[in-house]
This record gives sequence, C-alpha cells and structure tokens, in this order.
Amino acid sequence: MSRHPTVKWAQRHDKVYITIELPDAKDVKFKLEPEGKFFFSATSGVDHIPYEIDMDLYEKVDVNESMANVGLRNICYLIKKAENKWWSRLLKQEGKPPIFLKVDWDKWVDEDEGQDSKSGADMDFGDFDFSKLNMGGGDFDGDGADLDEGDDDTDTEEENVDEVSGKKNGKGAAPAIGEHGAKA
Repeated sequence: MSRHPTVKWAQRHDKVYITIELPDAKDVKFKLEPEGKFFFSATSGVDHIPYEIDMDLYEKVDVNESMANVGLRNICYLIKKAENKWWSRLLKQEGKPPIFLKVDWDKWVDEDEGQDSKSGADMDFGDFDFSKLNMGGGDFDGDGADLDEGDDDTDTEEENVDEVSGKKNGKGAAPAIGEHGAKA
C-alpha cells in the first residue's frame, strides 16, 4: 500500500503551484490530463517506500504549458489553468480536503491582490530556471563567482580586541587592564 506525501498548493488567476514534499524521491512518475486529473507516484528512502497521489483538480488545465521540477527535497509543479480565473478550491470534491493537502503560504496571494500587487511578482515561472534554486534539479556551480569578495565586513579577532580597548591603529589607546595611566 502506498502512502501520501505532504502536498502544498497556491494559485494565481492563471496558474496553480503544487509542491510535493518528498526528500530523495526516486522513480518519479507524473501524469496530468487536460480535464484536471493529476497523478503522481514515486519511492523514497532506503526501503523504497511507495508514495502516490491521485487528485481531480477543480477545473481543466493546459498540459502543454505546465512544468515540473524534481529536486532533492521536493517536486515542484507549475500547472497552467485552461481559463484565467480564480478557483474556489484545488480539488473538485467538496467538503474537507485530504489531510496531506496544505496551503503553501509562502507562495499564496489573495485573489483581490491581483496582478498589480508586488507580492509574489517574483513567482512568475514564465522563463524560470529551476536549476538556479539549488534544489538538486540541475548543475550547481560551486565556484562562488557570484559572491562579492570586496564587501568583507568580518573583523579579525585582533581588530575586535583593539576596538574594545579603544586602540585604533595604535594611537589614542586607553590603558589596558593592569597598566597605569601615569608616565614615569
């Protein structure tokens, strides 16, 4: 018998984000049908425990414009809606949603915030490169070339000690503990 992984979702007027939290997923299978049928299966862990999700989405979707990315910790889906309208829920079935289905508050935008809002504007997957997320879905370029080497604000231990004692470049130093301020 297969288990259900945790599924998080959020939406915009034209797309739905589905994130399946399943670390080290193997043998990932994904099927999306235009009527809104969403099927996912994979195994995870050293025991290759099977996980499966079979959901009927609220409305029809555009299969050709939808995308998926398998990462080390999760599987991200961007599902394009067939009609640009807000869904009242993710699933066709009414009533209480399954226990494994949760709202993804990190990606959620309210319907009345619309497209004019800056909130979530960076979530447009139109030309999104999932490999830059460092979720294991692509090559990681670990050369650190994008780090600013000139903005090193770290202080050495010696500089910190000098600042505490009032010494700056050896001038105007306050007497250290045990020293007397009087000159001989």
